[in-house]
Amino acid sequence: MRIAVTKNDTLLDFALWRPAAPDMVGNVYHARIEALTSGMGGAFVALGADQSGFLPLQNGAPQLTEGQAVTVEVSRAAQGGKGVRLRLLAPDVASDKKGLITPGPTPLARLAALWPTATVVVDTPAAAAHIPPSLRARRAQGFTPYPEAIAAACDALEDPVVPLPGGMEATITPTPALIAIDMDAPPAQTGRPKQTAQFAANRDALPTLMSQIRLRNLSGAILIDPAGLATRKRQALLAPVNEALKPDPLHPRCLGVTGLGLIEIVRARIYPSLPELLNSPHGRALRVLRHILAHAPHTHRICGGSGIIRALEQDPEAVADCGRQLGRPLSLHTDLALPDFTWTVQDK
Repeated sequence: MRIAVTKNDTLLDFALWRPAAPDMVGNVYHARIEALTSGMGGAFVALGADQSGFLPLQNGAPQLTEGQAVTVEVSRAAQGGKGVRLRLLAPDVASDKKGLITPGPTPLARLAALWPTATVVVDTPAAAAHIPPSLRARRAQGFTPYPEAIAAACDALEDPVVPLPGGMEATITPTPALIAIDMDAPPAQTGRPKQTAQFAANRDALPTLMSQIRLRNLSGAILIDPAGLATRKRQALLAPVNEALKPDPLHPRCLGVTGLGLIEIVRARIYPSLPELLNSPHGRALRVLRHILAHAPHTHRICGGSGIIRALEQDPEAVADCGRQLGRPLSLHTDLALPDFTWTVQDK
């Protein structure tokens, strides 16, 4: 489900909500220390149900032993090939309870808290069924389709190329270590010195770019290469960068300009970024279902490589929902002759 915060057909905030694959942030567990790893500065913790996480232990942390019962909270979702990160709430827990004690907030609850005066509008009964009792008083009556402008803005978040004011654009390239953003130069302008025009174009594009960073939840180390501006002139962009970052609830920090002239930003890595969600095995599996609903409504069976079928099997709720919208159940078939993430559909 897409959750969009809107005003006057403008997209202000955005999140993907996958009820069958929660990010776990904010979950509280009665857990057990599985292994202490002094070389990594922490411990692996068994959360129950074949789930585990990493608990950093800084100087001054209480002494823990393997097998010890603890209460922990998930402080960062699994991302970048690493599992969830934990925060210690209480050591030496004397309780027979194990596993999840309190679930964390859903993406809907988080956005509702950030925008406390916003009305909750849904487009389908299936979406309405997921609204918790605490938010039902804020729900508008009936069902309202996504406005076309908002749907287009949400679709555009999947494109790594971002149009910016003044004819500029930015290309976003996630890597395992950082997010690289290249701003391309605007069309040549006459009547103004080149560096003056380039500075103004970069400055005016920054609020839109910072908004896109938030909408896509790009996080960790972010390096931005401004367009066509001499390195010595880029320091002057730090003030508008800091101003454009102020509305972000994760309070990102601009660390300055590197020796190569790149603007360096760090943004808290708490939830998976939109590119990671879309390109994960689960994300690619859900893309199959969206394609079927939009372009192959007569599908009865999905044949795919082991990777795509395994990812679909891990989200039976999404497969069943797709079947309900099609009016028939969908069957899944693994074809070992196909590469992991390729697939075909069959009408009969």
